[in-house]
Amino acid sequence: MTPDLLQADPDIAARTSVDAELAAGLDRLAADLDGPLLRPADDGWDTARQAWHLTVDQRPTAVVTALSVRDVATVVLAAAELGLRVAAQSTGHNAAPMGDLAGTILLRTSAMRSVHIDAEACLARVEAGALWMDVTDAAARHGLAALAGSARDVGVAGYTLGGGLSWLGRSHGLAASSVTAMEAVTADGRFRRVHAGQDPDLFWALRGGGGGFGIVTALEFRLYPVTDVYAGVLFFPIERAEEVLHAWRGWLPSVPDEVTSVGRLLRFPPLPELPPALRGQSYVVVEAACQLPPSLAAALLAPLRALGPSLDTFTTRPASELGLLHMDPDGPTPAHGDGMLLRALPPEAVTAFASGADGADALLSLELRHLGGALAPGRRPGGAVDGIDAAFALFAVGITPDAASAQAVRSAVDAVQRRMGPWSTGGAYLNFAERRRSGEELFGARTYQRLRQIKAAYDPADVIRSNHPVEP
Repeated sequence: MTPDLLQADPDIAARTSVDAELAAGLDRLAADLDGPLLRPADDGWDTARQAWHLTVDQRPTAVVTALSVRDVATVVLAAAELGLRVAAQSTGHNAAPMGDLAGTILLRTSAMRSVHIDAEACLARVEAGALWMDVTDAAARHGLAALAGSARDVGVAGYTLGGGLSWLGRSHGLAASSVTAMEAVTADGRFRRVHAGQDPDLFWALRGGGGGFGIVTALEFRLYPVTDVYAGVLFFPIERAEEVLHAWRGWLPSVPDEVTSVGRLLRFPPLPELPPALRGQSYVVVEAACQLPPSLAAALLAPLRALGPSLDTFTTRPASELGLLHMDPDGPTPAHGDGMLLRALPPEAVTAFASGADGADALLSLELRHLGGALAPGRRPGGAVDGIDAAFALFAVGITPDAASAQAVRSAVDAVQRRMGPWSTGGAYLNFAERRRSGEELFGARTYQRLRQIKAAYDPADVIRSNHPVEP
């Protein structure tokens, strides 16, 4: 750009000056980091900015892959100085609600994956980039289990900050309630180890309130002496959906808190890597994990087995293998989904759920997770979210490789939520909310007000972003 043009247009000159200052500031930041900093013109940019949901087009100002707590603190302080914000991600699951990342440094914690198991104390200390497979495999070597997610490649930190629903949830509560301490860098660049006796408000907010209060660099949480679980899936032809789901719903009052189950409609794509029995096939399934002796679990399952499943995978398996039970796709995937919470599931709600109307065949999965037990609010006192005030959590998702399929999936998700609306609690579970929700929907008015106060105390300039933001 010529000097004459800059003189003729002060706005261009001002923008050019700002851009130059930002570029210089990012240069200084890059030189001060242990990990790499990438900008749009750099090799590897598209991979670095990629979310787990490949249809989410993240376009931040820069991407930093942190290798240390010092990197995290350096990025937070530099961002504030440069007028930027910071968004932390490990895997990038549920990134869509965050929206536009312009003016934001995307801080990847994925390289910080160390896991330490204190078997005697039944505790794990896990860095922010760890995946659940890192934790469950390490814990299993000591005869212990974590309240892990239903997919092995989900990041521990984001899952736990949003609450954390596991296969052991009805007996042990949300994962966030098992957290004993967190290590975080707050917006002032200060490293803090937070627990009930240190920064208790921040500790409360981080347990279920999301990641907008500080950049979590490590978590410490309780493990449980669970080695083997009687678990599996009953597959039935999808044409029997209403029959099977009514039977599953009728079976639930008989199950103790040691049993967590899911009723689900599955439509597998015709992918060659799938087993022949699943490839291109559609099923209604019942998935369950039973922390009971095999004989008792088998007796409990007898009414469902009496329906005559096409395939029965129930067996005694290591608790570390529960991350395979839900059959979630491995690795980044183009997909769109969303969830809702149901206060009840009467017969007419089961019929509505099982309906194949309104483009439901566009969905890969439509599921109902049985809640209650230790997942009920107050059963396992913890943080901002210590339980889910609902009987069932619904989640609908479809694969979206192109624009036409994306529209079909969005329409199908909308249709499911309309059909199930009469039984909605009006609230939402943060980790299943892949569209933007209000704070009141996610947390309730009183909890959200307290979260806002804590956000204002620790991050008044709103430097740290999360997928469901809490405004200071």
